[in-house]
Amino acid sequence: MPNQSQFQTTPADLLIGFPIPPCKPTPQRETIPGMHSHQSSRPSDSNRQSAPVWLRIALTALASVTIATATAQAADVFVEAESFDTHGGWKLDTQFIQQMGSPYLIAHGLGQPVDDATTNVTIPESGKYRVWVRTIDWVRRWDAAPSPGKFELRVDGKKLDTTFGTQHANWDWQDGGVVSLDKGDHTLSLKDQTGFDGRCDCIYLTTELDETPPAVDDVLSPWRRTQLGLPEQPVTKGPYDLVVVGGGYAGMASAISAARMGCRVALIQDRGVLGGNGSSEVRVWAMGNIRRGKFPRIGEIVEEFSDKATKSPGTYEEFGDEQKEEVVTAEPNIDLLLNHHAYAVKMKADSETKQIEHVLALNTKTGEDLRVAGDRFVDCTGHGWIGEWANADLDITDKGRMGMSNMWRWDEVQQAPEFPATPWALPLSMDDFPYPRDHHGQWFWESGFDIDPLGDAEAIRDWNLRAVYGAFNAMKNGDGATDHANAQLTWVAYIGGPRESRRLLGDVVLNQDDVVSKREFPDGCVPSTWSIDLHYPKKEYATKFPENPFISIAVHDRRVDRSYGYPVPYRCFYSRNVDNLFMAGRCISVTHEALGTVRVMKTCGMMGEVVGKAASLCTLNDCTPRDIYEDHLDDLLELLELPGKARRSTPSATIVIPDDAMEKAGPFGPMSGLDPEKLPGIVIDDRQAKTTGNWTKGQGLKGYVGWEYRYASANSDATATFQTKLKEAGQYELQIYSAPHENRATKLAITVTAPGQEPKTVRINQRDSQGGAIPAGKYFLPAGAEVTVDFSAKDSGGTVHLDAIGWVKRP
Repeated sequence: MPNQSQFQTTPADLLIGFPIPPCKPTPQRETIPGMHSHQSSRPSDSNRQSAPVWLRIALTALASVTIATATAQAADVFVEAESFDTHGGWKLDTQFIQQMGSPYLIAHGLGQPVDDATTNVTIPESGKYRVWVRTIDWVRRWDAAPSPGKFELRVDGKKLDTTFGTQHANWDWQDGGVVSLDKGDHTLSLKDQTGFDGRCDCIYLTTELDETPPAVDDVLSPWRRTQLGLPEQPVTKGPYDLVVVGGGYAGMASAISAARMGCRVALIQDRGVLGGNGSSEVRVWAMGNIRRGKFPRIGEIVEEFSDKATKSPGTYEEFGDEQKEEVVTAEPNIDLLLNHHAYAVKMKADSETKQIEHVLALNTKTGEDLRVAGDRFVDCTGHGWIGEWANADLDITDKGRMGMSNMWRWDEVQQAPEFPATPWALPLSMDDFPYPRDHHGQWFWESGFDIDPLGDAEAIRDWNLRAVYGAFNAMKNGDGATDHANAQLTWVAYIGGPRESRRLLGDVVLNQDDVVSKREFPDGCVPSTWSIDLHYPKKEYATKFPENPFISIAVHDRRVDRSYGYPVPYRCFYSRNVDNLFMAGRCISVTHEALGTVRVMKTCGMMGEVVGKAASLCTLNDCTPRDIYEDHLDDLLELLELPGKARRSTPSATIVIPDDAMEKAGPFGPMSGLDPEKLPGIVIDDRQAKTTGNWTKGQGLKGYVGWEYRYASANSDATATFQTKLKEAGQYELQIYSAPHENRATKLAITVTAPGQEPKTVRINQRDSQGGAIPAGKYFLPAGAEVTVDFSAKDSGGTVHLDAIGWVKRP
């Protein structure tokens, strides 16, 4: 068992709300936390906040007026960068709140300065103010120079003398000097100078010219809470039947599934869009086969919102952020809390077992504090944060983990802008990285294999940025410049795509042998079809930067059944020691090796579908997730047979199946070809044939029967055998289904053997086929007789195409 996270410094059962320390008597303080709530939700009337944050702050200020004395007091103004009225070209970054304490704005301009972020502030008293900006020089930790993320702060359009983002290797306050300000309204502007990821957390102006603000590395530290004027106790929402934390594929599917089964659900997402790695921010196309295996209805919900990207990284439009949000917000039982970062949990004090009472969440745009209460919770954070704070049993691989990717793309344009030199980036030549063919820097731009994936997450992301910028610098300004005069860097993911960190432990910890040997569990349900895909540094690119290689290679164990899938057990989806905690996604109960197959997004989404249905049974029976396995497993398996669009108003109401429910897929997934049941006669697909020799599966030539076809080399030793029992006696025509192609067999040997008859061999020319069925003779066959049809590639005269056979009764 690894050490618990460095961030669990306060016992979880005490985290009701951070106490506000005594304030110095400064009734003049003006706080600028943001004027509006940006959450996307439809909370019930009984749980709406009774007053907006600005009104509560004003009331707090009025209440403090009695503290004022005749002594001159300090005046100060605190501004969260994320609460600026206009962000301009700056982006909101919420990935590293646990590490550095806050969301921040980042000037991610790909080497072109971004538009200014601006806001209005009210100065309480005329006087001299020292200006402090919390920022970081993001390459200084590697002693790289000069600082790439330079920016200015302008007050009423006038530039301060200090250039920010140039001093500290860690997040800290940078002194901006002293300015004279009149009482009243003023404008602050963040002016980016480089386009290379300058960062601003917050701004503090104070008339105490010799005062340095305190460190604020903790989430909503007491000093920051005081500056924001937050109430001592957070606003409470709920209780909900299920609180889902994390809005990726697993979280979305958990919320939708539970809501459609009658649960009242809160879905908490720290970003402004849903989808996680499958959003336009990260652009990893969704992998993992769905709608197959033991329960082919699982995956229908995922099908409703999954991207259809043709490449990874794909385009912004392909990931359908709006569609994802529409699918979620269409559910009246879901309160969607976008831009809310969960940062702690409170445990139930009066429970005989370990149970979570509520989650604390920070509004990443306004600074408001929120308490979200629920009966059950599901950790879909990927990093297992909820389990960590609840002291759930967990594991993490110390070294050799899979890393984080930041993908990128470039394009060729007629007049490409110059790309600034990047002396602070990794010093790369064209031989130091794989050429980004097809204009894509793909998944293998990955690092962090032996680095703390939690405490050093921002450093891993920044190392990836240094690698990307260093590579494009080599293309534009280095030894690749001759070939890339028209190249332009068009997109780099500043949101990282992590693969592995904590794994929360359940009653079953799935391992590689379980998957490969197809070990059966009575609660096996989610089909995992991805190979056991583990990533390692690629040696040819690792020698120059052995401390943190940035190009990976995937090593596959391909013994996973990619068609039917391995059924992952339900017992991997709940905590073994926190009684009301589910998990779905890449933090489920598996080993490092087994994570290689279950971690892909569509598979994670199917986990969420199962968890949502299990949560509805927990609500119906007032029981724990473990009780579902022990006492209500048959009920769960019955729900897994329902269409994804089936719904009920409450967990005890009648289930309704709408007219637009998807057609049930088969055990090998939705059929991509012709349905044998809808073709004339008795049609037998190639999946039911017994084959020997080397056959390759294909789907490129459309019009095939079933899920795919197979083909074997000309004149090889490959064979295939179909066996059929016909219920009725009579004369039947044998039909061979084949797609035409210039390389097809010209004399394919097919032998028909029936009881009491001599085997009959015919040869057919598959090149003459117009597609569909080729007649291969008529045969009188007795009722109940087993008829064998053998294909042989020997002396075939071309590639043998194996798709299906049919028996059609003729007069």
